Amino acid sequence: MDHISYDMFRRTCPSHTVLELLSNKWAYLAVMALKRGRHRYSEMQRRLEGVSPKMLTQTLRALERDGLVLREVYPVVPPRVEYELTPLGEELAALMSSLRDWGEAHVPDILAARARFEAEKAASAT
Repeated sequence: MDHISYDMFRRTCPSHTVLELLSNKWAYLAVMALKRGRHRYSEMQRRLEGVSPKMLTQTLRALERDGLVLREVYPVVPPRVEYELTPLGEELAALMSSLRDWGEAHVPDILAARARFEAEKAASAT
C-alpha cells in the first residue's frame, strides 16, 4: 500500500473529511451512543437529546457512507431499522472516548478559565 502524505493545514487536503466528521457534535454523540451497542432509530433519537429527526437521519447516513456505521433493515411491518458500529467505527469510538475522558476531567478548568476571562474583560471595560 502506498503511503500518502497529507497536510491537514491545506484547505484542499483530503484529511479535512475526517476533521469535519470529528468536529460534528451529532456524529460524535451518535458514535458514542452506538459504542454501547446496536440501537434502533427511535432509541437513537431519545438518546441524543435535542437532535431533530432530519439531523439524525443525515448524521446516520453520513456515518454509514463513511463506513463507520452499519444500517440493517428488517423486512417487517412496520419496518425496523437498527444501527451499529463497524470495526472502523469502534476504533473511532475508542478515540472519542479518550476525548470525552479528557473533557470530563477538565471541565472545571475550562469553566474557571472562562470565568477569569469574563471577569478580566469586564474589569478592563470599566
